[in-house]
Amino acid sequence: MNYRKLLIAAVVLNVVLAGVLVWNSKRSRSSQPTMTESNPSSAPAQDMKLAEPQPAPIQLTPERMQAIGVTFGTVELRPVASEIRATGDVQMDERRQAYVQTRFAGWIRKVHANATYQYVSRGQPLFTIYSPELVATQQEYLLALKNQKLLQDSTVTGVSEGAASLASAAQDRLRQWEVPDSEIAKIVQTGKPIDELTINSPVSGYVTERNVLPNMYVQPETKLYTVADLSSVWVYAQVFQNDVGKVKPGDPAEVTVDAYPGKSFRGHVEQVLPDVDMTTRTVRVRLVFSNPGLLLKPGMFVNVVLKMPLGKALQVPASAVLQSGTKQLVFIDRGNGFLEPKEVVFGERSADFYVVREGLKAGDRVVTSANFLIDSESQLQAAAGSFAPPPPGAGGEAATNRGAQATAELTSEPSPPHKGNNVFRVKLSSADEKPLAGAQVTVTFFMPAMAGMGMAEMRTVLPMEDKGNGLYEASGELGSGGTWQVTIVAKQNGQVLLNKQLTVSATGGM
Repeated sequence: MNYRKLLIAAVVLNVVLAGVLVWNSKRSRSSQPTMTESNPSSAPAQDMKLAEPQPAPIQLTPERMQAIGVTFGTVELRPVASEIRATGDVQMDERRQAYVQTRFAGWIRKVHANATYQYVSRGQPLFTIYSPELVATQQEYLLALKNQKLLQDSTVTGVSEGAASLASAAQDRLRQWEVPDSEIAKIVQTGKPIDELTINSPVSGYVTERNVLPNMYVQPETKLYTVADLSSVWVYAQVFQNDVGKVKPGDPAEVTVDAYPGKSFRGHVEQVLPDVDMTTRTVRVRLVFSNPGLLLKPGMFVNVVLKMPLGKALQVPASAVLQSGTKQLVFIDRGNGFLEPKEVVFGERSADFYVVREGLKAGDRVVTSANFLIDSESQLQAAAGSFAPPPPGAGGEAATNRGAQATAELTSEPSPPHKGNNVFRVKLSSADEKPLAGAQVTVTFFMPAMAGMGMAEMRTVLPMEDKGNGLYEASGELGSGGTWQVTIVAKQNGQVLLNKQLTVSATGGM
């Protein structure tokens, strides 16, 4: 009986516990927000992407620009040349090589050119050779000349002509064996065959190969000398196959060698060879260089720069380009120290310049040094304008004006200003709070581009008219409602009295 009571109590307890658990589960689900299409703000925070801040234009005094070292360059049309850098090696020009061989067998007697890389001139003796076959041909030639002389007055038909024909055939055989005419004339003059025939160099150059020794027996197929003219050489450049499509015959080339610091050699592309090295995936490009002083020596390792002219294009100095996040920026000088950041699309780099695809035009003046400092200040101003907007109405200050020799108060009619035409007034006072007249005052309104809304940047520059007693006035049109970045510049006698930055909120739509 006790067991039955315990069993019933256990069942009741389990039911109660199950009910409590179900109730807590429903309460937990009802306390959590439900994500629906009409409540996109409930998406996880990690899926939200923050927009990259837009840099703001800034205005610097001449003293400030001099202090941070600001310099300027100009966007202009310049010749464009794509460069390919490669390695290469110097080789002999195959078309300037000559082989020395005899057309008859014989024994070498005297060797005049007896050292490799000895320089020889065209017609200079290389060696002498004795050939029994050559001596026999000379004797036949002398005999034919003697018979021709004896039979030249013969009245028998064909005898005189036959003797002359034999003499001519013997002479032609000597010439086919490349016996010089001077040697043939000597044979005729002396009436004796030449035992040692002198062989001369056919070209001027350096002996790069020598296979001649005294008393050596040589055959017509024996290559005795190789003479190379090194006044012009080839350089084989190893160009990666990805770049070889840019190279064409006639393109200028430049070579530098570690052995001659500061010296370069200029040549041109002669041929792109039609094969690819399967190991290095490079293509050999043959370059031709003149070689005064024989400074480029066969086998020498060189550095090659190939330059491919691409005509003229709009270019900006490379030092003007600033990589800011995912963008490439330059700062354009708009005058009076006003520097505007501009996103630019660039093409290839040519030496110290970038080719401009979009964003700049010829004649634009751009900052070429201190870009990083200017960009930092521009980012700070953009951040200040984005995260701390002033209250509606004119005169909300977004920047301080320390060290100014004057103060300015900006008002508008209507107040606050609105999208469209407005009248703006500047009350200019000296440091001791007295009205300051006779100054040149300019007020610049700027709103950066908002790419996400498809809106381009806007700028309104208002030269203010001196109304007397320190009051300056101008009317101008604002192209949109929203927060405008305002710069007030006051000058007197060429000296900057004031350079003040504000933000002004205008009413009206975008």
